[in-house]
Amino acid sequence: QVQLVESGGGSVQAGGSLKLSCTASRYTYYSTYCLAWFRQAPGKEREGVGSIDSDGSTTYADSVRGRFTISKDYVQNILYLQMNSLKPEDTAMYFCAARRCVDNTWAYWGQGTQVTVSS
Repeated sequence: QVQLVESGGGSVQAGGSLKLSCTASRYTYYSTYCLAWFRQAPGKEREGVGSIDSDGSTTYADSVRGRFTISKDYVQNILYLQMNSLKPEDTAMYFCAARRCVDNTWAYWGQGTQVTVSS
């Protein structure tokens, strides 16, 4: 069973930065899993922010490309989301998710961490 725990959320002014972390349980081997960040704002559907495959390749949503960076620490099993130039529209609950790369469904989710960006 994969367990994911996010941290690093908070409140920041527009233009500021935050770095989110997602720590996996000790039995998770990040090198064999595909990982992603999602977010959900109040009254809106959950949307993908970006993902990182087992080979380290990344993809990003158009709304965050160039401002957000996904990375992972293979040794400590930590997934990161560096968020720069934050905008009020980035305000949401942020979730990390994991799946075996051979699967199509994001099977494992963290509990979320809140990010609030004020103008």
